[in-house]
Amino acid sequence: MSTVVTPGLFSQVDVSVSKKTPYLMAAFAVFVLVAFGFAGKTEIVAFQWSKEDDLIHLPDFLVASNVVGLVLGTVLVAIAVFSFVLAQRTRVTPLWLTLVFGLLAVVALLAWLAAGNTLPFAFILGNAVVLAVPLALGAMGGIMSERVGVVNIAIEGQLLTGAFLAAVVGSLTDNLYLGLIVAMIGAALLSMVLAVFSIQYLVDQIIVGVVLNVLVLGITNFLYAQWLSNDGQNSNFPGTFPIIPIPGLSAIPVIGPALFEARITTYLAYVIIPVLWFILFKTRLGLRARSVGEHPLAADTVGINVAVTRFWWVAIGGLVAGLGGAALTIGAVGAFGRNMSGGQGFIALAVVILGRWHPFSAAAAALLFGFSIVLRIWANQVSPGIPTDFITIVPYVVTLIAVVGFVGRVRAPAATGKPYIKG
Repeated sequence: MSTVVTPGLFSQVDVSVSKKTPYLMAAFAVFVLVAFGFAGKTEIVAFQWSKEDDLIHLPDFLVASNVVGLVLGTVLVAIAVFSFVLAQRTRVTPLWLTLVFGLLAVVALLAWLAAGNTLPFAFILGNAVVLAVPLALGAMGGIMSERVGVVNIAIEGQLLTGAFLAAVVGSLTDNLYLGLIVAMIGAALLSMVLAVFSIQYLVDQIIVGVVLNVLVLGITNFLYAQWLSNDGQNSNFPGTFPIIPIPGLSAIPVIGPALFEARITTYLAYVIIPVLWFILFKTRLGLRARSVGEHPLAADTVGINVAVTRFWWVAIGGLVAGLGGAALTIGAVGAFGRNMSGGQGFIALAVVILGRWHPFSAAAAALLFGFSIVLRIWANQVSPGIPTDFITIVPYVVTLIAVVGFVGRVRAPAATGKPYIKG
């Protein structure tokens, strides 16, 4: 059974999760309590909340790794019990509770990995935000497409297109802003191809999306091998946008440097997510879009052009996903690499589902996956004994656990994936 909350920030979103969630929470909580607590490492972990040169400096918090496991494991057990009681009464577990559970479990894992070392929590949070931005923007593009009834499997290709064009155009023109604009336009054009084939020619939307992903991957790999790898200094060295601290807000301990010392791509994500929520749920334009995704025949009956509405929402969704692709290059590492998206478009699809096609929930889910990607990068530095291949699969394992285990049965917009033929 699912529940729709009353109007507010999470209005029009199914916030329930799988009925198996309390049992899965209990299993994970016991694992954390035993593995990271009772059988955990006794070495000291130094939680580093801020850097020495921060305006407001907090001293490091020293604690044994197993103590963190015991405390957080106990909290997770309490959350699991609360979820079970709640599920018995309402048959649902709130999505926000699942996200909090996941974030606390990640912190416990980080403390276990950092035993005997420093855990730069503010640094990890900041990197998690940076890595969550492409996922969140890709998810916003997916939400825009699927809310009007078009399945967007091509997010991977849109991210890759944006990343490639941002790096190349930014390098050739020595103008990162032009690279950003071209990246967004390029991904939007790719989305228009998806829209035309899906809406005009009624081709299976999933097949079109898969073909576009493979096409973009092949083209970018070919151009990288034949061009960028041989002339990288001129064609693949754009650099990155400067980090812009927001006065006052950036001085807030822990979250200030993580959230408010960022590049323009991150700040644009901060704007796009609430704007998309407002348009979807608080404007007539959003109501028309959602009606097209839920019942296109009824929308057509009252005079809404279903095909045009779907086309432009899919196209603009590609524009947003292209910004996410640009965030991978000129918003993060400063160059394009072969298959740079690395499956993040498919993780963005998982974020859409975990977030129940709602901007704020999807953004929170993207942050959870951002933590899992940071874990993959950071864990090999502090715990070199863990096999690299095992660390590499962490984000995808988290994806499977989140979607299959915690999400369970979901209800997408009713007309998603169904072509509309005007009678």
